[in-house]
Amino acid sequence: MQKLIVLLGTNASGKSDLGIRLAEHFKGEIVSADSRQVYRGLDLGTGKITPAQAALVKHHLIDVADVSENYSLAQYQRAAFAAIDAIASAGRLPFLVGGTGLYISAIVEGYELVDVPPNTALRAELDLLPVPELVRRLEQADPQAAGRIDKSNPRRLVRAIEIATAGRQHSSAQKSSPRYDCLQLGLTWPGETLKERIESRLRTRLEEGMIEEVAAIRSSGVSDARLDSLGLEYRYITRYLRGEIASADALRTQLATAIRQFAKRQLTWFKRDHRIHWLDPFGNCFEQACNLISRHQQ
Repeated sequence: MQKLIVLLGTNASGKSDLGIRLAEHFKGEIVSADSRQVYRGLDLGTGKITPAQAALVKHHLIDVADVSENYSLAQYQRAAFAAIDAIASAGRLPFLVGGTGLYISAIVEGYELVDVPPNTALRAELDLLPVPELVRRLEQADPQAAGRIDKSNPRRLVRAIEIATAGRQHSSAQKSSPRYDCLQLGLTWPGETLKERIESRLRTRLEEGMIEEVAAIRSSGVSDARLDSLGLEYRYITRYLRGEIASADALRTQLATAIRQFAKRQLTWFKRDHRIHWLDPFGNCFEQACNLISRHQQ
C-alpha cells in the first residue's frame, strides 16, 4: 500500500507550519484536510497558508471551490485520493495535513461514500431553522449520525439531514476500504497553553483584517445563512456586522471562547483513534516526527 503521512491537530496547534517543514525535508507535497480551505476567499478566517508558505511546498485542495457551492465530503475524498496518488506517482511523499476529523477519517479509513446530490428545496427549508431544531430533525432521521456529528455546526447538520432524507447512511457509518498505509501524527497543547495560542492567533487575524474579509464576502452577495454555515469566525463576525454583538472586544471574547470549545471537540474526535502518535509540543516536534516518518518509510 502507498504510504501516507497524516499530520492532524487542533486549531492553533502549529500543524500547518510543521507540515511544511516535514514536506520540505522529505521531498513531499501536502494535501489539505480542511473543510473550509477548499473555498476561495476564505483566507484569514480559515488560517489559510500565505503565498510565502505556498511557495515552499506544493499544496493541494486549497481554493478549489466557490464559496457559493457546497463541496461535499465525497467530492473531497475523490479529489484527495487523486492528489495523493499523483504525488506518489511523481516519486514524492504525500502528506495529509489538517484538522477536519471527518475529512481525515474519510481518507485514512477509505470510506465507501455515496455522493448524495444537494437538495435545494430541503436546504432552503433547513436554512431557516435554528441549530436545536436541526439537531432534533437529525435525531429523528438518523439517530446514529446524530450521536457522532458536531451539533454546533449547522452546515454539517444540514448535510446529514440531507443524506438521511435521501435514504442513505451518514458517511461515517459506511463500509470502509483503506487504500493507504498511514502514519498519523497528532499535535496539540495543554489547555492553558492552547487557550493562549488561540487568543494570540485570533488577535493577529483580526488586526490583519478578518472582519473586513467577512464584510467583503457578505457585500459580494453571499447570504448570512451561508456565512453562518462556514464556521465560527464567519458566524460570529456576521453577527457582529449585523449588530448582534455590541463591540469588537465582545466579538473577540466570544469568538475565542467558541474556538476553544471547538478545539476540545476536535481533540475528542481524534482521541478516539489510538493509532495516532501524539507529538510532545514542548519537545522538538520536527525531530520526533522525522524519526517516526523515517521508521515508517522502512
